[in-house]
Amino acid sequence: MRFADIKNDIAFRKIFGNEQKTAPLISFLNAALELEGEHQVVSVSIANPYQFPRIAGEKATVLDVRATDQSGRKFVVEMQVADKTGFDKRVQYYISCDYSMQIDKGEDYLLLHPAYFIGILDFPFGTDANYHTRHLILNKVTYEHRLKDIQFSFIELPKFLKDIHELEKPIDKWTYFIKHSEELIVIPDFAQEDEGLKTAFIEADKYQWSKEELKDYDNVGIKEQDDRGEKALVAQKAKEEGRLEGKEEGKEEKEAETVIKLHLKGKLDDEIADLLDIPVARVKEIIKKYYDSKSKE
Repeated sequence: MRFADIKNDIAFRKIFGNEQKTAPLISFLNAALELEGEHQVVSVSIANPYQFPRIAGEKATVLDVRATDQSGRKFVVEMQVADKTGFDKRVQYYISCDYSMQIDKGEDYLLLHPAYFIGILDFPFGTDANYHTRHLILNKVTYEHRLKDIQFSFIELPKFLKDIHELEKPIDKWTYFIKHSEELIVIPDFAQEDEGLKTAFIEADKYQWSKEELKDYDNVGIKEQDDRGEKALVAQKAKEEGRLEGKEEGKEEKEAETVIKLHLKGKLDDEIADLLDIPVARVKEIIKKYYDSKSKE
């Protein structure tokens, strides 16, 4: 067997957005949201099922899956491979839209069903050392969970460090699959006990894919590699021009100078952060100090 990289657009939507085989999505939702007993998802309908790009090789426009379960609950599952400025605000906006659009103006609020956002992130998101975190709306003093209809679950792949023999919870097994699928050559024993996870492995086996699927999968991978190469080339040119050179002493000053140059050329904060491989917060700090000093002149 030869498993696909689940972070690839085509593989992600093929596994989680397949309306003919919903067992993987159901299993993953229950694992990511820790749903048990009568609260478990048992069936789903997918709002944006997996489809080939309209044009051969075209990158899938949105790397997410939206679904509704048997009780009307709404789910958004998204794969995010790079940190973006405003990511936290965007996910809150997305799930709020899914929640509010369930009813029209004048309809009873009791018709609203809970909405959940599940983000699979290929970058660190919070300061919590745990790779899997749940975010709820709680009373600040009593921690009472009264506002239950909107919840978030984040899986931060860089923080997942468990070996295959350390997998205990269902979400451990799913995260191992998502992060390490390309390294495996057989379906591991831990997947045999979960029909949804086992089906996901089978669907991820590229030997079973059509030529069209393999072509689109490879084209997406090439596009992502080209994007990474372009960033590396820009950084290399910056080094050659001396913008990133210098000794350790005065490094911060040189960094600030480079940030301001890029800023004045019209580069966005997150673009500068990507090019220089520094936090966006550091970029904002440098730019703020620059304008503060200008105002005093």
